Amino acid sequence: MLTITVPDKEWFNDVTQEFVDIKGRELILEHSLVSLSKWESLYHKPFLTREEKTRAETLNYIKCMTITQNVPDILYKALGSETVAMISAYIENPMTATTFTESEQKQKINREVITAEIIYYWMIALQIPMECQKWHLNRLLTLINVCNIKNQPKKMSKGEILRRNRALNAQRRQQLNTRG
Repeated sequence: MLTITVPDKEWFNDVTQEFVDIKGRELILEHSLVSLSKWESLYHKPFLTREEKTRAETLNYIKCMTITQNVPDILYKALGSETVAMISAYIENPMTATTFTESEQKQKINREVITAEIIYYWMIALQIPMECQKWHLNRLLTLINVCNIKNQPKKMSKGEILRRNRALNAQRRQQLNTRG
């Protein structure tokens, strides 16, 4: 959760050619699966892409992230570039101490387009509780990645395979009373 304070501001409206006084206030924001889902329902395109977002798309995402109630739309237009940069840094923050090895990172590279519905599917498939949809999105994606890694069957080394096969063969010889 990120709390920002938007100060009182005078803003020039290009459409009406008038100055507008904007009353500042405190905003509570959360970069979560819920906010991602809201944004994607507005734009009908995936948010988690490398494609650069327009200022309007960015401000609408900030609006979707807002937990504070009854915030006038004009307040988002008055956000300065420093505030938007601070919000972007919050969005990029991993929000976890978990790190992945190089081989684990190679496994997670996927060309699939990730949308809110794909993440919801992963949550259901991995039996992650729905209350996690309100977690910071990067933390949720890390949990999904950890679950995928932990659910993969452990790969055995060649030596382990040979030892297991020798033990199985010995067990079968004993059961069947044979020498080989």
